[in-house]
Amino acid sequence: MFDTMTMTKILGAFCGALCIFLLGKWAADTTYGFYGHDKHHAASYVIETDDGDVGEIEEVVQVAFADVYATADASRGERLWRQCSACHALEAGKNGTGPYLHGVVNRAKHSVDGYDYSEGLMALAGDWTPEDLNQFIESPRNYAAGTKMAYNGMGDVEDRANLIAYMATFQ
Repeated sequence: MFDTMTMTKILGAFCGALCIFLLGKWAADTTYGFYGHDKHHAASYVIETDDGDVGEIEEVVQVAFADVYATADASRGERLWRQCSACHALEAGKNGTGPYLHGVVNRAKHSVDGYDYSEGLMALAGDWTPEDLNQFIESPRNYAAGTKMAYNGMGDVEDRANLIAYMATFQ
């Protein structure tokens, strides 16, 4: 059943597999290995700290949105508008996936004719003040639960203020 040729093939396959594993080990050692004075121990660094007082942790100061919006730059908001333009238009009466945003600043919520608003937005009352737009753009799902808007939100308050300042130029 086992002749010399079969045994040679088995031994050749074993040697070939061993060579592949050794080549893989060599490649891993070359890429990730540590070749310092003692290559059997991982490298470590000692960071000296002051054993005295623990430094004071700086408090993050929350700035009111109205203060940020007062210094907003509409030209910087134009760059940010590109994210919105995939679903919205700044031309009055031109609805896309979302309602048009021409004149949205201080406009009544869910007031665009011909647009089918979600229940989450229909439940809101009042106008789209800059503060309301700020909260909505920061996290649409948190501001209006059940909204159809798939956007995850814009984290930076200055970016939101600049974007709203840009949209306010279209009245």
